[in-house]
Amino acid sequence: MEQNITFERARELLLEVVWPVDWEEVSLSLCGGRVLAQDLAAREDVPLFDRSPYDGFALRGEDTQLASPEDPVTLRILEEVPAGSVPTRAVEPGTAVKVFTGSPIPHGANGVVMFEDTCFDGDHVTIRHPVKPGSNILRAGEDIRQGDLLAGRGEVIDPGLAGTLAAQGISVPPVFRRPRVALISTGSELAEAEEIPGPGKIRNSNRYMLEAALTALGCEPVYLGIAGDRVDEIACRIREGLDRCDALVTTGGVSVGDYDVTPEAMTAAGAELLFRGVEMKPGMACAYGVRAGKLLCALSGNPASALTNFYAVAMPALRLLAGHRRPIPREIPLTLLKGFGKKSRNTRFLRGQLVLEGGKASMTLSSEQGNVVISSAIGCNVMAMIPAGSGPVPAGTVLKGFLL
Repeated sequence: MEQNITFERARELLLEVVWPVDWEEVSLSLCGGRVLAQDLAAREDVPLFDRSPYDGFALRGEDTQLASPEDPVTLRILEEVPAGSVPTRAVEPGTAVKVFTGSPIPHGANGVVMFEDTCFDGDHVTIRHPVKPGSNILRAGEDIRQGDLLAGRGEVIDPGLAGTLAAQGISVPPVFRRPRVALISTGSELAEAEEIPGPGKIRNSNRYMLEAALTALGCEPVYLGIAGDRVDEIACRIREGLDRCDALVTTGGVSVGDYDVTPEAMTAAGAELLFRGVEMKPGMACAYGVRAGKLLCALSGNPASALTNFYAVAMPALRLLAGHRRPIPREIPLTLLKGFGKKSRNTRFLRGQLVLEGGKASMTLSSEQGNVVISSAIGCNVMAMIPAGSGPVPAGTVLKGFLL
């Protein structure tokens, strides 16, 4: 077991012991935000046939090359082809076919003129400008060619991909199952949110905070209740959680006090401890382990500390568990709009909101950055990192950060 390691080393250790859950086939209507479990290639060209991108007239461009406002060209209409229909006649010299957005291009035509650029009387169309052969035609396969890679394993199904899969007739794609993550709150001082706390008690905010965070990651949180500060009770809940779920997150009992017994309970439950303590602030107190190939994340009972450690250390491993191809969030430069006045002996994570102005990404800090101030995480969508050994950082400082 390693102790007091960097958050980068902590992430590295976790990514070495985690692998994706199994996969399932799910209706495309329910797949928004799900992670693809296989590479998917195009089954057919898109579009399947040459078609018109506009309402207008399909014609031979050669028939219009001498057209001008002073000497327009008039063509005879052979037929009308609405979208969803097919042409029955080929375009010949001196003729045209009325088409609509999505209509197939009739044989013999090599261009389309938009309706608003013509004069149409029902039987004839008059064109006052040349139409270049090949113009205004969506060619078969112009969007996607049969065999093209649509998306790879580990990609998230976003609206664009969902529409692309539907266009290919892939209505039940293979996606990774949503990981089930057990959630245990420890501490004899805790009461549930709906209860009126007795003397010395506090409401269990960590449960709801982490349920929301896990859900946003694409996981399915499974709350197992509150365990008191006893090794046997916590160990029992840990065994139950890992028997039922793919991973487990606990809060509380990871510092060095007399009642901080969660790491001991992890060992009693049969887990191998990978490390204790990460050199970061907030969120230094923690313990991580593995049991039968399943990840255990024991976080601080202080809400802001727990959430910061969750995002900085646990999140990449949980993203890998969910099947993401790139589990570690991409770093971006963030300019501080407000300075931070404290020294940072260890790597410090600042919570805040992203601001996009003047062609750069900036960050406005939450009002409070303390270990127990969870209200400062309201609206937080980005974190920035102050390097270890730094003094106070003024406004305008550019730091590495990542989106949540």
